[in-house]
Amino acid sequence: MPHDEKTAERLRRALAKEKAVDEIKMFGGLCFTLRGRMCVGLLGKDLVARVTPELYDKALKEPHVRPMDFTGRPMRGFLFVAPAGYRTPASLTRWIRRGAEAGARLKPRA
Repeated sequence: MPHDEKTAERLRRALAKEKAVDEIKMFGGLCFTLRGRMCVGLLGKDLVARVTPELYDKALKEPHVRPMDFTGRPMRGFLFVAPAGYRTPASLTRWIRRGAEAGARLKPRA
């Protein structure tokens, strides 16, 4: 499923000031990594957001959020956020921050 290019541009602009950002194809969509760890991505029009284990269940209760499940088995620590959940610049930034925090807790990739 191709990703939404308008949203990809919003993500690129939001992440432009970060260091060590890479953009790669992953999960059949687009993925943005910080220091080698996935932060956020796009699959179709859905934002893929990484979250910390402590935030996972709470974030699932937010509007427009559902488990990341495209294989029949949800990937804990990753969520799908429908476009209405990241419509504003503030809401998109919040998901990026959450993804960056979750990725920062992991060991850096070699």
